[in-house]
Amino acid sequence: MQTTQSMNKGMLEKVFKLSENNTNVKTEVIAGITTFMTMAYILVVNANILSDAGMDKGAVFAATAIAAFIGSCAMGLLANYPIALAPGMGLNAFFAYTVVLSMGYSWQFALCAVLIEGIIFILLTITNVREKIIDCIPTVLKHAVTAGIGLFIAFIGLSNAGIVVNGATILSLGNLKDPLVLLTIFGLLLAAVLLAKNVKGAFLIGMLTISAIGMIAGLVELPKGIISSAPSLKPVFLQALSVPVDQIFSLDMVVVVFTFLFVDLFDTVGCLLGVASKGNMLDEEGKLPKVKQALFADAIATTIGALLGTSTVTSYVESAAGIGDGGRTGLTAVTTGFLFLLSLFFAPIFTAIPTQATAPVLILVGVMMASSLTKIDFSDFTNAIPAFLTFAMMPLAYSIADGIIFGMISFTVLKIATKRTKEVNVSLIVLSILFVCKFAFLG
Repeated sequence: MQTTQSMNKGMLEKVFKLSENNTNVKTEVIAGITTFMTMAYILVVNANILSDAGMDKGAVFAATAIAAFIGSCAMGLLANYPIALAPGMGLNAFFAYTVVLSMGYSWQFALCAVLIEGIIFILLTITNVREKIIDCIPTVLKHAVTAGIGLFIAFIGLSNAGIVVNGATILSLGNLKDPLVLLTIFGLLLAAVLLAKNVKGAFLIGMLTISAIGMIAGLVELPKGIISSAPSLKPVFLQALSVPVDQIFSLDMVVVVFTFLFVDLFDTVGCLLGVASKGNMLDEEGKLPKVKQALFADAIATTIGALLGTSTVTSYVESAAGIGDGGRTGLTAVTTGFLFLLSLFFAPIFTAIPTQATAPVLILVGVMMASSLTKIDFSDFTNAIPAFLTFAMMPLAYSIADGIIFGMISFTVLKIATKRTKEVNVSLIVLSILFVCKFAFLG
């Protein structure tokens, strides 16, 4: 028994290089559970959104779980990064509400577009195009991206919890007398104290405690069961291959694929840079080691996800929650992946995690990621203004991609206008021109 355990630990050490990354199996597993609990909402949310496009809700639930399992494990094993993947929010909304409900195409057409996007991403990764895009982003903007993602996910947490709501002044304070809001605030204070005391698994302990209190007090629903049968994939499986040839080679398909490509590319770039910076994974030059493997995992996950029957699979910023709990290697991502697979059979439990339990984690992760602002030289306006636009536009425009775009365009213009062209590479200029064209012609 002891020999078997030693062999297993030795194998995990060899695959994930735990000692080299100053971590251990227990820490990585706890981090993986934390990441999963902050991401579990996607199982239900993605199924609900894509069902509005006419897809079978149970089949999408299964496709979401399996795609997240494959994507997260691919990331963990290929790149050894503690970054989990799942069908992306925003991309699923574009899939359902724009491509299907507004443009009038079938959901099979939309799945085909995602499949084509995934194949193009595989080619771009093999040819190092995506890697070069990441490398051409200035270091100051990489720090700004990290802070921006922190603000973005903190805003999501505040909004989901009802602490911040839509009001007469665009945004306003929510009803602080609401028991659910009070439960969230208590959860925030509890997790903050645990974090300040450097308690291992602070986020996980906080989420479990708040979930239990909410259920005992009758504020959130109890799980409707423990075990459930796995939904069938059949209604959506391989439907991406059923699209007529004339639709595949249409102008609308080109526009849809380009939009998927554009948003997913910069959402993924932003997430990888932001989360990697938080986990101290960037090298001395501000570059991300094994970025090609990470991007390849992302591309494979999107391609397989489309065949399974779900929208674009991408890296999740919620992975920062697991990193905040100590996750430093791919074992964290693999743990999250297996929990997504298990969710097929334990859906009632996993989907019962309330927003009030996960929102405090997102807010505190935002605090942790905002520390990147200290690495930005605000005395140099050619750096400060692009950095500010990057981290401010992410939550305000509700888009990681748009934040990066505003930052890169303003950085390029300011450096050229002040005759500091040596700080701008050709790739950055080309991308800035493409961004301007994108806003001018595609919106």
